[in-house]
Amino acid sequence: MKNQNQVKPVPIGIIGAGMISRTYLDSLIAKFDIIKVEAIADRSGERAGELAKEYGIRAVTVDQILEDETIEIIVNLTPPGAHGEVIEKILNSGKHAYTEKCFALTTDIAAKLCRLADEKGLYLGCAPDTFFSGWAQSARRLIDSGVLGTITSFAMVGNRDNERLLSAMDYMNRPGGGIILDYSVYYLTNLINMLGPVRRVSANIKAPYPTHVNQFELSPHFGETFDSPNESQFYSVLELENGITGTVSINADSVFFDQTYYAVYGNKGIMYLGCPDWFAGQVYIYDNTYDFAQAETPKRILQENPFGFNKDSRGVGVADMAWAIREGRGARASKERAFHVMDIQECMVKSHENNGVFITVNSTCERAQPLTVPIGKDESSLITQYTE
Repeated sequence: MKNQNQVKPVPIGIIGAGMISRTYLDSLIAKFDIIKVEAIADRSGERAGELAKEYGIRAVTVDQILEDETIEIIVNLTPPGAHGEVIEKILNSGKHAYTEKCFALTTDIAAKLCRLADEKGLYLGCAPDTFFSGWAQSARRLIDSGVLGTITSFAMVGNRDNERLLSAMDYMNRPGGGIILDYSVYYLTNLINMLGPVRRVSANIKAPYPTHVNQFELSPHFGETFDSPNESQFYSVLELENGITGTVSINADSVFFDQTYYAVYGNKGIMYLGCPDWFAGQVYIYDNTYDFAQAETPKRILQENPFGFNKDSRGVGVADMAWAIREGRGARASKERAFHVMDIQECMVKSHENNGVFITVNSTCERAQPLTVPIGKDESSLITQYTE
């Protein structure tokens, strides 16, 4: 394993100074020595200037960050509708690109970007990177170890509170902000990392509330009615390439936030996992040791989590890409996985439009290599290599 002190940090820049940018800056600067954040650009030079001053980096224009030959990776934090155009500019500037979800608004655009990255020999990665979380990596290791026996099915159920979210986050009312592109990506990415890619899907999608009343008191439009045209519910059945079939559904017309139910069923145990949108979480297993004759209640046993990234670590996918560039390996938050997730999402829409028939997903991807557990090392070292 390379000594981190002997590896030159990867200079990165950020395009987009909106709500999520502070979360990325906090994590990228504090957690990862492999990264050196150099500059930030935004359509609003004022916002970029404020963040640059706060974090000790440069505020530049978009053209300047694209032309800066010292920067190797640009992180795209623009609104979803701009992702495709911005990623294309980044790649054409000769830089590696990492983008917030969604990857693009359509698979046609995403496929074009993937081809461009391949043609130029550049890395292209995409959030979410919450599958790097300690609980998710612990669950992946347990599944791979066979502790559940033969996996027979899975169930993932999530919720959100659109009454409040749509008022505070206007982008969720524009293209790319619906429950499928904006939120199912966490669940699908985690599922693929746990159990593998999807072969076919059936889905029912709903958008029952075309308008909402703004409930965000800090908004200048508080109390006003606004259009909310995006889908807010979906219910789906997914068959994986390995033959395992299960369900994924999300209802954003609920209350509170992220009260996730996530279970993987095997013939030797049942695993209960955390929310795919969060780095914090725990893993429990119902084992197969209860006495059926005595009708004992099976015990839900908390599983050990020896991994890092148990608090908000958004941007770990960027750090992994930086290490991948230095080590000459593939990045875990890969464009192939991101494209496969988008393909699944589009197949959900096609299924809904065809009365819920199963639609074949033509793309595929590899499961990301699991993290290692170097005992006693800084958690940033957990992503340096596939194996110890």
